[in-house]
Amino acid sequence: MSYLPCVEVEPAAPATAAVIWLHGLGANGHDFEPLVPELKLPAEPAVRFVFPHAPSIPVTINGGMVMPAWYDILDMTIDRKIDTAQIMQSSAAVADLVDREIERGINSERIVLAGFSQGGAVAYQVALSYPRPLAGLMVLSSYFATGESIHPSAANRQIPIHIYHGIHDPVVPEALGRRARELLSGMGYSPDYKSYPMEHAVCPSQIEDISMWLQRQL
Repeated sequence: MSYLPCVEVEPAAPATAAVIWLHGLGANGHDFEPLVPELKLPAEPAVRFVFPHAPSIPVTINGGMVMPAWYDILDMTIDRKIDTAQIMQSSAAVADLVDREIERGINSERIVLAGFSQGGAVAYQVALSYPRPLAGLMVLSSYFATGESIHPSAANRQIPIHIYHGIHDPVVPEALGRRARELLSGMGYSPDYKSYPMEHAVCPSQIEDISMWLQRQL
């Protein structure tokens, strides 16, 4: 099988858990690689980090410029009109990466899906529809693009979800992060939500919070 190309960061000991972390529009799998040492995770659990590269496609909101993207964004209104077929295609490709971690010997309940911005939208779709229970879903500065169309999997009805967002985000307004929380709550999930005095980025206090959350889930 052909998989998305990925940057992989292996732990010192053989991996017993995995985090699959999706980058945002125009970035690549190296974007969050430097965060791994900053998380200061203990040796146990031994966590493998997998950072996939999105394919390069024309992006309408950027004048049709070709860049790494999980799906095309057709306009930047608050409702974020997107190419639904492409987000589903990307979600299927990321689900294949989850399958691969299981084939490598990682229990599905020790696999976390994470995503920043556009990558977070894909992470929502993958994690909530995946047919085996996962360890958690972590979404940074993003929105629930498929919230009205997703068919949730019974296996992940109780999945731990943590949403992080910047109060001053000019790219993905915090209102979209809060809307995601409301959608999830209405669907029966119990998402945690935390905001930070930052823009469309990651800040030191958030990195500390992410580390603690990962240690709890894994």
